[in-house]
Amino acid sequence: MRNKNLVVFRIVWGFIGGRQSRFSDFVKDPAAVIRYAASLLSKDSKRHIGHNPLGGWSILAMLISLLIQVGTGLFANDDILTEGPLYALVSKQTSDWLTGVHHLNQKVLLVIVLIHISAVIFYLIVKRENLIKPMISGRKVWHQNIESACGNPALAILVAAAVAALAYVIIY
Repeated sequence: MRNKNLVVFRIVWGFIGGRQSRFSDFVKDPAAVIRYAASLLSKDSKRHIGHNPLGGWSILAMLISLLIQVGTGLFANDDILTEGPLYALVSKQTSDWLTGVHHLNQKVLLVIVLIHISAVIFYLIVKRENLIKPMISGRKVWHQNIESACGNPALAILVAAAVAALAYVIIY
């Protein structure tokens, strides 16, 4: 249940969280993504305090894939012992179809994660920009002073509790 809560929390936080956490900050139009990708190997490509345009779309792809994984897993079965917590709400045929989507999406999710890890390694080796520490700590060394972009910790706790309560009500 924790994984489901984390995905839903991240989506909610994408609308109300700190500046760099918000989708509006890092989801750019396709033209901006193409321009950024074209400049990626250039020495003077623009750095971003948060997600770059390409990384923003990567995050969306990862969240969508995680939502598909969580959603289909709720109804999936293995025909032996395990059934998702909402399995009884759908027909066996529907559950089997959702199980197939669940297994296919597992491969898609692994590819997305491998691409994400490869991008982080690319930035570390080629661009000489360590993204690992900011991914863990939420803090990035920046070349100029900027206004704090942290979200409200009390709001984060409230949202996390609400998401957990909602998940509990839906599943149990």
